[in-house]
Amino acid sequence: MNAPTHTQGQTAAVSTAAAKERVVIFDTTLRDGEQSAGASMTFEEKLAVAELLDEMGVDIIEAGFPIASVGDFEAVSEIARRTDNAVIAGLARAISADIARCGEAVRHAKRPRIHTFVSTSPIHLKYQMNKTLDQVIEIIHGTVTQARNLVEDIEWSAMDATRTPIDDLCRCVEAAIRCGATTINLPDTVGYATPEEYEAMFRSVIERVPGADKVVFSAHCHNDLGLATANSLAALRGGARQIECTVNGLGERAGNAALEEVVMAIRTRADILPYATGIKTPMLLQASKLVSTVSGFPVQYNKAIVGKNAFAHESGIHQDGMLKNMETYEIMRPADVGVKATNLVMGKHSGRHAFKEKLKELGYELGENAFEDAFKRFKDLADRKKHVYDEDVEALVEDEIATIGENGRVMALTVIAGTGGPQKAIITMDMGGTHVTREANGSGPVDATFNAIRSIWPHEAKLSLYQVHAVTEGTDAQAEVSIRLEETGRIATGRGADVDTLVASAKAYVSALNKLSVRRQRSASEVTGAEPVRVGERV
Repeated sequence: MNAPTHTQGQTAAVSTAAAKERVVIFDTTLRDGEQSAGASMTFEEKLAVAELLDEMGVDIIEAGFPIASVGDFEAVSEIARRTDNAVIAGLARAISADIARCGEAVRHAKRPRIHTFVSTSPIHLKYQMNKTLDQVIEIIHGTVTQARNLVEDIEWSAMDATRTPIDDLCRCVEAAIRCGATTINLPDTVGYATPEEYEAMFRSVIERVPGADKVVFSAHCHNDLGLATANSLAALRGGARQIECTVNGLGERAGNAALEEVVMAIRTRADILPYATGIKTPMLLQASKLVSTVSGFPVQYNKAIVGKNAFAHESGIHQDGMLKNMETYEIMRPADVGVKATNLVMGKHSGRHAFKEKLKELGYELGENAFEDAFKRFKDLADRKKHVYDEDVEALVEDEIATIGENGRVMALTVIAGTGGPQKAIITMDMGGTHVTREANGSGPVDATFNAIRSIWPHEAKLSLYQVHAVTEGTDAQAEVSIRLEETGRIATGRGADVDTLVASAKAYVSALNKLSVRRQRSASEVTGAEPVRVGERV
């Protein structure tokens, strides 16, 4: 079966909304996400993230690990007090003091939850806990019961569930349900499972454990093998109805399932994932940027959904398809995740169609010959410059426009500069179809360049302004040079742009001379009534 377009998927989503099952989104950015090495957040930052998550429609916010520190306890307590809609959960080990502290932290929430966990896999029992499975089951009885006496909403997690024998896992889950757990989390703690295995584990536990139909099953996946999102979606097929995730996939080691990926996969593939979440997806990019800022973890450029390049196209083939129909290369609308618009990135892979559309977007319409010249300059620039920004294109086109009807044009420039001797410039110019090369010295590289130009194109104009600024950021930024020349009452301003500041300076100087030449010709024709001087001639 062919995958539907995003438009078709949305139509299907609307028509089958009544048949969809609700998937609960449990965000653990403030707990598991903050456990990323170097990602600790301040009290105020946690409050800001929690407020945004609540506004975005997250069902459950795991606000922290209250026993971990006084700061964590205070943050969980304050988030519990302030949050309007979401369930507020705190994490607690299967230790009495942890559970008591967690209960105290979440007690002010409108909808409090205690999330407690204990290891169940043989490797954890042997090397981390030094306990038998029977002893762990006794711990489950005691701690889940304690938690249930504090709040009604209890989540119990089997740490390292995916490496636990299925019979042992079923015994532990049964004990947790019997003692009052309302949500059962079967995490892939070390990112070991494959989607098929993870789905089968949920299906088996749900089928075998008494009372499984009375609780919500949850998936919590780590991304060690890059399978966290795929495993989370597989868990839905196995019967889970809660997914635990983090914004930007933040989390220990390789991170957790990314909230934005899970939510948009469900939204986009309604044909095979007949579920719904309560997430306001246009807020996804905003959440991503906030979490990136407060955690200090940048989002990789090609990160799904929220990466800088997620809706960017540079390939000429892709750009051409996008300009004809966006669905050729985009399965989601940028606005659905909070991105303003598709970005046709101008670079060496861009074609004529994309360049022409970019010019229209920037307000330029060039004739065919001027367009071809501008496109050639663009390609030359893209070969030398990693990122071609809109400002680069504007500078390039303005430079192209300035050459129309010109008497002279810079063809090549070599400058010898440094601390040990006079600066020298060697320039080749096209003067009305004839290439002329000259060299000249100067007190600096710019002075030498202008002297070389003057030796080819003698004039009496005075330089009254020389200004340089970078068009865009970075060491490969284009330099834009503005020059003003004055001659017997006439003033002409020239502009040039290039990644080489000296080349930009030469272009700007020659541009100003061309304008002076045109004005001189116009003045002469107005006085004498003579025919204007043809391009290539000089007065």
